[in-house]
Amino acid sequence: MDMTQPPSLEVVNRAVGAELGRICYSYTERDVALYALGIGAPADPLSQDELRFVYELSGVGFEALPTFAAVFAYEFNRRIPAGEIAGIHFNPMMAVHGEQFLCVLQPLRTAATVTSTIRIADIFDKGSGLLMVVEIDSYLDDGPLLAQARQSLFLRGLGGYGGSRGPATKAHNLEGAPDIVHEERTSPAQALVYRLAGDNNPLHADPQMAAIGHFEKPILHGLCTMGFAARALLKRCADNDPKRFDSISVRFSSHVYPGETLRTEIWHVADDRFLFKTRVKERDIVVLSQGEMRLRV
Repeated sequence: MDMTQPPSLEVVNRAVGAELGRICYSYTERDVALYALGIGAPADPLSQDELRFVYELSGVGFEALPTFAAVFAYEFNRRIPAGEIAGIHFNPMMAVHGEQFLCVLQPLRTAATVTSTIRIADIFDKGSGLLMVVEIDSYLDDGPLLAQARQSLFLRGLGGYGGSRGPATKAHNLEGAPDIVHEERTSPAQALVYRLAGDNNPLHADPQMAAIGHFEKPILHGLCTMGFAARALLKRCADNDPKRFDSISVRFSSHVYPGETLRTEIWHVADDRFLFKTRVKERDIVVLSQGEMRLRV
């Protein structure tokens, strides 16, 4: 199977709506803390307010960061290195995360079993690549819906098969200077820590594999970059209270190299709504665009 050629329109149409199974994910306090370390917590290891996400005996209580829900269906990401999803074949080193939406309906427990259902909601022909939109619903083991996610996978080089380009996205109108600016440097080993949360794509660890994907070195996971931005917004806009989190959405506009500084610029547009973008300070390039976080007020 030639992974460099676009699929046929017939194959794409057959894949749309495909159910990709159910994934059961059990996690412990250790997993919650490891995820938080993977997205840069704690910014200040001497602050009890920061330790709450990594230390089970924190003086203010131990809590899970809400974006931890994004890892519930990481078993799906493990299919990417195989280079095939629902009959569509691709070079896994040419696959990048396009967009992400995550809504958490109730505060996350620090240990639980979650079952997620996964389906391909749509596929679009973007010319330079194929955009696969996947919807994920996650349920606690005792029944209630816990989180809903929608993510897109951009398969570079597989566009031009004759499919719909999909709806145009209206860009956020970010007028004036941001209300809040938050900077935080990632660690040179950030991707190696974050991948322990479950995303083992070698693009984020192996220099030789990164070169195949036309990157000068391994890049940071998009969801890790989103996690840094989410932490910034929780800290600066919600008193670091994860229970106030409702949802977040981002577009992954460019890649981040571990060790770079992330500058998140935030606009407060309503009581419960914040728009943001994140750029790499060293290269002055926007890496997260169309960012929006909603809080419970």
